Amino acid sequence: MTKAGLWILAVGVLIALLAGQLNRFSLAGVGTALLTLVVGLGVTAVGTAVAVAGALIAKAKRSPVPRVAATTGILIGLAVTAYMVSWLVKADSAPPIHDITTDTANPPAFVDVIALRERAHAVNPPQYIRRVRVGNKIIDVPKLQHEYYPYVKPLFLALPPDQALAKALRVGRKMGWRIDAYVPAQGRLEATAHTFFFDFKDDVVVRVTPHGTGSRVDVRSESRVGVSDIGTNAARIRRFLDLMKQP
Repeated sequence: MTKAGLWILAVGVLIALLAGQLNRFSLAGVGTALLTLVVGLGVTAVGTAVAVAGALIAKAKRSPVPRVAATTGILIGLAVTAYMVSWLVKADSAPPIHDITTDTANPPAFVDVIALRERAHAVNPPQYIRRVRVGNKIIDVPKLQHEYYPYVKPLFLALPPDQALAKALRVGRKMGWRIDAYVPAQGRLEATAHTFFFDFKDDVVVRVTPHGTGSRVDVRSESRVGVSDIGTNAARIRRFLDLMKQP
């Protein structure tokens, strides 16, 4: 029974890993990839439960059990199952929005990445949409963002705008962004960010404007597909601004 559980567990992990590759190499749509992930994690959870039950029964009967393999497999299964639960909790608690910006009154606009989005058949529009329908409800995007992500605010630096934008370029590269446009004359930087597992592509625009003797930095990050980004864009902006604050 333990061995059967380990085999089921292994199949579940392979299915879950396959989910990311389906989207990464455009072998299936986003919905199919996400469904594959859920199926894989579900199979992994079942395999883990069977393996644990088998190990306990074998111990009670004092039957021989491949301890190293069983322990390793069960630990992997528990880790993957814990990830699944945390991911589902995070997805359930995140607001149904996917366009996050430090300036909801006057969001930085996408310019150069619009063509990239069109070629990639991005589902979400590049324009900042303040109210969207989700099911039977009308969602106020700025209000929901301020409620869930109050820390997403403009950053004020003592640096002049040209130096602040140059620093934004260095930080963007450090974060692994693909830089699509760098226009110092307009105080604008545009980039494409990739998520780790599914390789979802999100678009980012940084706008730097004069503020007194220093500068104001605004950022906008939007997912190309999906209703909810599960907090990814807000987390990206937060990390970017944290790095911008560093000397």
